[in-house]
Amino acid sequence: MSQKCDGQILASSSLDDTIKVWSVTTGREIRTLSGHSNEVKYVAISSDGQILASHTWDKTIKLWEVATGREICTLSLFDPAHSVAFSPDGSWLAAGDVSGNIKIWRRS
Repeated sequence: MSQKCDGQILASSSLDDTIKVWSVTTGREIRTLSGHSNEVKYVAISSDGQILASHTWDKTIKLWEVATGREICTLSLFDPAHSVAFSPDGSWLAAGDVSGNIKIWRRS
């Protein structure tokens, strides 16, 4: 199912290794994203609503296309991430790890 992202979505992380994407308007689940090998700790959605970032303690961050649920890529970290966030304009993704390091990626 494809859906236009207009700021009316919410994403939740789960102990069952998945992310659920919800419609804020209806309260219904739009889709479940699967692909992590460990419980999902944090999620972030870009300001344009197109990309979702999720991370687990397995030292990876996955990027997802929100409208389709397609996994775009997997990013690697040195240590498990402690936070993940997009810049306000959505052009950068930052992750802080448990050792206090910050890694930044430019969205292309």
